[in-house]
Amino acid sequence: MAVTSEATTLWFGDLMSGSGTTSLDSSDAAEFPVSWAARSEGVQGLTNPEELLGAAHSACYSMAFSNALAQAGHTPESLQVTAAVTFQPGEGITGSHLLVSAKVPGISEDDFERLAEDAKANCPVSKALAGIPITLEASLA
Repeated sequence: MAVTSEATTLWFGDLMSGSGTTSLDSSDAAEFPVSWAARSEGVQGLTNPEELLGAAHSACYSMAFSNALAQAGHTPESLQVTAAVTFQPGEGITGSHLLVSAKVPGISEDDFERLAEDAKANCPVSKALAGIPITLEASLA
């Protein structure tokens, strides 16, 4: 069964001075203020598409990696995944960097690295981001 999730942005004004809100419609979990300044300059208290994309990428990767580990017989105690998505005005989204710290009892470093790379390649959000470089820095805690 396919699941379709929805979010809506309501925008007022032009790009440079305008602003809006992005709502997570399917879950009704949150509404976020957005603006061009937040996207191009990193204004505190406002979000941007790249931060929301980072949230999606980190959540998806966490699920893919935990599944890969479990299928290999190594259920993780915990995974902390940060996705840093970079935006360059005039160029666009230029990359996503996954930073992973994991507690996985009994796994070798080689198996950990192999499964971490496999999850990066096979995470559905990574696949959707195939047009940009995705880097990975994973370590056992």
